[in-house]
Amino acid sequence: MSQPANPVSTPLAQYQPRHFLLRVEGSVAGVTLNRPERKNPLTFDSYRELTDFFRALAFDDEVKAVVVSGAGGNFSSGGDVFEIIGPLVKMDTKGLTAFTRMTGDLVKAMRACPQPIVSAVEGICAGAGAIIAMASDMRLAATGAKVAFLFNKVGLAGCDMGACAILPRIIGQARASELLYTGRFMSAEEGERWGFFSRIVAPSEVLPQAQTLANEIAAGPTFANTMTKRMLAMEWAMSVEEAIEAEAIAQALCMTTEDFTRAFEAFAAKTKPVFKGN
Repeated sequence: MSQPANPVSTPLAQYQPRHFLLRVEGSVAGVTLNRPERKNPLTFDSYRELTDFFRALAFDDEVKAVVVSGAGGNFSSGGDVFEIIGPLVKMDTKGLTAFTRMTGDLVKAMRACPQPIVSAVEGICAGAGAIIAMASDMRLAATGAKVAFLFNKVGLAGCDMGACAILPRIIGQARASELLYTGRFMSAEEGERWGFFSRIVAPSEVLPQAQTLANEIAAGPTFANTMTKRMLAMEWAMSVEEAIEAEAIAQALCMTTEDFTRAFEAFAAKTKPVFKGN
């Protein structure tokens, strides 16, 4: 996917990606990893296309939230063994570094896109699939979902695509260490208990509930939601004092929006505010 020419608003509904399904309904974009016969593995091309997609979201004024899911009862089995791992064993250091940087770019793009991302995790969620779920802002699990950071199972370190930086912040250092050193599967129940998942629902409900959550977020104040996502990421590297000052500036900017005025006027009129994203 090439970067849109118009930096103001991108009609993502008109995009036709080749390596995943894209559906835009209202203000929510749905991304479906769509190789169900192989449990939705990633390839070189799908990495690039997903990265381009999340980068393009920065230029879209209509999409307010994103839902990521997998087709056929599984989220993603990770990098395709034959289409990715096979070629990797034949590459030199330069080629391998280019690949690992490319995969990391997907996580960077997900974290940098202004829209909150909700992952609906069902069935197998492993390797790079687990990373995509991890890099999302929120995660819902279907009963029976299993998550594994499998990198050491193929002779690699757990430090892949930001896992050593992000996963401990979600579930804690000791729990992240256990998963990254062993490569074992984390059950949906463990994931919810440890804070990786917000909730566990029936498989038939995981995508609808993720869509409901995304729509609820999309109906909120867009600029403020974007600011929340930015600050959640930026404050990792700040002291508490720096974070309080940064939040003061961020909140003051939010107070200049028309949505803030709309909220006050709605409160005064005892009605529900209708946010318009400006």
